[in-house]
This record gives sequence, C-alpha cells and structure tokens, in this order.
Amino acid sequence: MSQEDPSDYPYQPYGAPYGQQPPPQYGYGYGYPPPPRDEGPNANAIVSLVLNLLALVSCCNVLGLPGAILAGLALGRVRREPQAARTMLVWSWVLFGLGFALTIGGFLFLGLNGYLDD
Repeated sequence: MSQEDPSDYPYQPYGAPYGQQPPPQYGYGYGYPPPPRDEGPNANAIVSLVLNLLALVSCCNVLGLPGAILAGLALGRVRREPQAARTMLVWSWVLFGLGFALTIGGFLFLGLNGYLDD
C-alpha cells in the first residue's frame, strides 16, 4: 500500500493534509460511545448539602439548616422533577450565602465594638 493510493483503506495515510481525512465513524471497531452525562443538579445538590451542614456545625449558621433541608429534598427530586430540584438548589445556595454573610457581619460587628476583646 502506498500513500498515493488509499483506495482500500477507509482513512487517509499518515500525514494527510488538514481537512482531507474523514471523521471517525462511531461504532466501527471502537465500541459504543459513552453515555451522556447528566450529573449537573445531582453533584450540585451534594455539594450544597455538605456545605450547608458544615456551615451549620462549624459556624453556627442557623440558615444552614433550611439550606441543608432544601438540598436534601432537591437531591431526592433530581431524577423525577429536575426543574423543581433546580429551584430548590438555587434557594439552598441563597440561604447558604445569606447565612455566611450574616455570620461574617456578626463577627465584624462584635469585633469592631470590642465584644471579642479579652
């Protein structure tokens, strides 16, 4: 087989000019293509649940509890009701951020007014 005559070979020879090599055919000697990934809300719900619980335990963030509850409910509804799960996740992240901002604001208030001085 020479490089000039690729008649019985489905691809161009090595070093073929750009754009002249045909695209690979799926299912031809390579097996099945990978399944589509749809783990966006699922992974997001797990991260939100863990961070809300961590904020509740470590920072006494009282808004971490409803955020964790919403993240847990969203985790259960990811497959059945994806739009409702996304809405719950948005609210879970809003509660996490609001609680974090209130915690930082509380520490700043206490520090600037001298309540944390010993």
